[in-house]
Order: sequence, then C-alpha cells, then structure tokens
Amino acid sequence: MTRNHTQPVFQQALGAAWEKLGDVIRRHYTMTPFSDDYVCVRGTMNEVHHAPWAALLMPFGRLFGALVPYTGTDVPIEVHYRCSPGDANLYWDRVFHFAGRKPFHFRSHMEHTAAHGAEVVEYVRFGIGMRLAVSAEDGALVFRDRGYIWRVAGLRIPLPLGLFMGTAYVEERPDPTSPEHFTMKMLLRHRWFGDVFRYSGRFHLPSSPASRTGSQ
Repeated sequence: MTRNHTQPVFQQALGAAWEKLGDVIRRHYTMTPFSDDYVCVRGTMNEVHHAPWAALLMPFGRLFGALVPYTGTDVPIEVHYRCSPGDANLYWDRVFHFAGRKPFHFRSHMEHTAAHGAEVVEYVRFGIGMRLAVSAEDGALVFRDRGYIWRVAGLRIPLPLGLFMGTAYVEERPDPTSPEHFTMKMLLRHRWFGDVFRYSGRFHLPSSPASRTGSQ
C-alpha cells in the first residue's frame, strides 16, 4: 500500500499492515489529515494507577501535561480525536471523570513523517515527545516506546527521561464479544522499580462515529 499524507496517520505508519487491524480499530482511526474530521469514543477505565513514589514525578507531569495525576477504579472517560485543516496531525483529548474532581484533560497529538517509517511521535506541551513504534498484532494496534525527545528549533534532541519514567507499552484491541467495542491498556514500567503508571479500560465506538468539528 502506498503511504501518503492523505491517509490516516496510523495507516501511513503501518502501510499494508493497516489491513491487519480489527475493524473497530480501523474505523475509529479512519480520519483524514488536513480535514475537520472528528471522532469521540466513551468508556470506563477499570483502573488508573500510579506507584506511590511516582508523586515525585507529578510536578513535571503537570508542567508538560504528560501524566494523569489521580488514581481510581471504574473511571468514566471520553476520548476526542480530531484532525485539523491546517496540518496532518491527529489530536487527542482524553477526559477522565474522577469522582469528586473536575474533569481531567490529558491532551496530546500524534505526528508521522514518511522518513521514520512505522513510527509516530506523541507530543505534549513544549515540544516534549515520545517516539512510538507502531505495529498491528492479532488485530490490535500496538505502540512500543522508542525513547523521549525534545523538539526545539527544528531539532529532535534525545532526552533520557526513560531513566526516571520507565518504558511505555500501549495497545488497543478489538473486543471479541462486541464489534462496537475495543479495550485498551497503557503501561509505563521501570526496569528496576516496576510499574510506574498503568491504566486500562473498555470503549464503545458509535456505528457512525465521524462528524464535523464541534459535533459532540
């Protein structure tokens, strides 16, 4: 399959392997770059967890918008995905509804360039990004951490944040019990200190998920 900037971001990264993804995964990421395409999925996080010592990382996380600062179980969540007419990026807004707290937004965006093949970069504030290898495995969309970078003045400077944060693994997998649902999990694990952060949940994708910007 030819990779080009008019294909969805993850289709560009995966090439022919895009067709190996489960239908529900492809449908909620079939969004055209340089458009106002919009998709929203809703679900429940079975668990949102971080290690007690990870509180030391929270000031950094709050500054860069990179970490979910609360823990809980059965946490309602909605994820808004948007494209923009002005660029080829995919924008995410994850809204966690922890009991007794204001909704917490975890915002980021994904970028892909042809030169980096099956890799995307997820950026948060101030140009801090995580390089992610993308693959299709048994119908699931899988991301594996390739390290952190800081983009400044057009350069991508490696950052040794993995020494403190650990290594990330993320997957979104079709739910075999329902064609309209998928599960996801994220794990940030340190080689010496174990699980730093993790969350997992189940989401529902509407039958006709795509709409124009502002239709929520």
